[in-house]
Amino acid sequence: MVAESPCRYCLGMSSAETINKRTEAVVPRGVNHLVLNVRDMEESHHFWCDLLGFKQVGQLRPRDPSDPRPGMHMRFYSGVVDDVNHHDVALVERPSLPVPDQEWSMISGTSAINHIAITYPDRESWLEQVQFLLDNGVTVHRRVDHGMTHSIYIADPNGYGVEVLYELPEEVWQHDINGALNWAVNFPTDQSLQDTTDYTNDFSRR
Repeated sequence: MVAESPCRYCLGMSSAETINKRTEAVVPRGVNHLVLNVRDMEESHHFWCDLLGFKQVGQLRPRDPSDPRPGMHMRFYSGVVDDVNHHDVALVERPSLPVPDQEWSMISGTSAINHIAITYPDRESWLEQVQFLLDNGVTVHRRVDHGMTHSIYIADPNGYGVEVLYELPEEVWQHDINGALNWAVNFPTDQSLQDTTDYTNDFSRR
């Protein structure tokens, strides 16, 4: 057996390369992907693919029997259609996870994850997705107009909240991001498909 050379990690780096020292952290571009532990892989695959529209793009290969390290049942998913993206979400099966609360709530519960927000391309596709979820018997727990998004909230089989949203135009909220984040107009869940394009940009009124 040939040992792997540690030099493979240095490929592309010059011995004379200088890395700047910083006095504060680099501002990231955003969250690259999310990895969720799930009790039942097939149940969660159905939720993320068949109900939310993600596509499976990969799966962790089984370890060689001679490898003493424990393996994982892990799948990778992407929501990007036109542009290439390696993955947005990954699922790891953990059958020992506790049974989730019967009713999801943003302000109570035992899950360490409050909710995950999924963006749809535009208002039309969002309305179609909400209708699709309703047609498939998915329970809507909240219907909210935020200052920067219009959203419904559902829950996955593991008790994780999932916000299904479309973003409002930047000119509506970019002048007052904190105001937009604090703006919330709640609607009855049986009005989940009622949506207005009369977007407010004055977040001082409430």
